[in-house]
Amino acid sequence: MNPDIHLALHHTRAAELRAEAGAPRPLRTRQAHRLRARLGWTLVEVGLRLATRPAAAH
Repeated sequence: MNPDIHLALHHTRAAELRAEAGAPRPLRTRQAHRLRARLGWTLVEVGLRLATRPAAAH
């Protein structure tokens, strides 16, 4: 493949990615992201509580 063609394709794809990254995400996507983050931190908190809970004396 000609290096000029490769470079042109690279510049085109880079411009597409920059435009996609700069575009605002739909509301549903942002809400889903927040929900996943909240669920993740809740699971971390539960795991830490289970890991630090003292063993029951028998």
